[in-house]
Amino acid sequence: MTRQNYIFTSESVSEGHPDKVCDRISDAILDAFLSEEPEARVACETFATTNRVVVGGEVGLSDPEKLKSYMGRVEDIARACIKDIGYEQDKFHHATCEITNLLHEQSAHIAQGVDAGEDKDEGAGDQGIMFGYATTETDALMPAPIQYSHAILRRLAEVRKSGQEPTLRPDAKSQVSLRYENGVPVEVMSIVLSTQHASEDQTSDDIRAIVEPYIREVLPSGLITEATEWWVNPTGTFVIGGPDGDAGLTGRKIIVDTYGGAAPHGGGAFSGKDPTKVDRSAAYASRYLAKNVVAAGMADRCTIQLSYAIGVAKPLSIYADTYGTGEVDPAAIEKAIADVMDLTPRGIRQHLGLNKPIYERTAAYGHFGRDPEADGGFSWERTDLVDALKKAV
Repeated sequence: MTRQNYIFTSESVSEGHPDKVCDRISDAILDAFLSEEPEARVACETFATTNRVVVGGEVGLSDPEKLKSYMGRVEDIARACIKDIGYEQDKFHHATCEITNLLHEQSAHIAQGVDAGEDKDEGAGDQGIMFGYATTETDALMPAPIQYSHAILRRLAEVRKSGQEPTLRPDAKSQVSLRYENGVPVEVMSIVLSTQHASEDQTSDDIRAIVEPYIREVLPSGLITEATEWWVNPTGTFVIGGPDGDAGLTGRKIIVDTYGGAAPHGGGAFSGKDPTKVDRSAAYASRYLAKNVVAAGMADRCTIQLSYAIGVAKPLSIYADTYGTGEVDPAAIEKAIADVMDLTPRGIRQHLGLNKPIYERTAAYGHFGRDPEADGGFSWERTDLVDALKKAV
């Protein structure tokens, strides 16, 4: 029996967190290549520290001359990301930090396993296991702690960028602990918020006075009680932030990117990877399938696992777990999933429309629990498989 009464905590980090700066740059470079060629191959990593950004990895376009041209755009892309995030610090400024571009052409040995040929379908870009999860805890069918942690930081970024709160700065982290009764979140036990700010004269109480109204605004009414503990900038001054305060690296916030620890994670990061990499595309497909299972009323909670081998098109296994909340046998869900969606790398990309420049926007505030967008962004959040799944079972 799944435990029904407990306290669970998840954290999020802002777009100005050093690791998220790197995720943003990697995904912006990916979008640039996909804008040129939908079948572009990109595996881009970014490292950031005081006054320096280093970009490396493998990229591929069908036209070698265009590849050279796009290599030359990397520095401008990185500076534009840093500027939009809001960094104009003495030791990390979009106009003056040093950008080093170490991208190079994709390995031919990897390409030969991934590319389609006369006698083979396009294979997975790597081996691995991917998980998707959905739950009825929130309207977005996401675990509540991570969804609310994201919402807090997204709102603070909005008021910072609009000028409404001019003393807030880009680097921030949030953490929400929720108490569950009978499997339902009923009370916020604690809120942790650490945000970079402008002046050493600002105290923790000053920062709480700024952020508390916005936190109350985005959390559902009644969850915050008189017993809720508040920890706002608990260490005191937080003026030095971003890559100047702590080095950043693409792909280090995989739990923030997914379900906040409420569900399994295959281990692969998303940012900087084109959708032939099943680390990304199959994780999106797994979320899509789990969300549609829950939206169809087949379960209150659902985890889907897919597994792949490099160069092999079809998934090696499909696994479903409904944690005892299901109205349908998980084995029937597994069979239905294979019937309603082509889970080869090409099938996933076509079904979800992933060969588009839609990834920079995913780099902060979670890859899941977002609204599907008109241009194809967050297509994996659609619930358009509900009828097909119902019919298949």
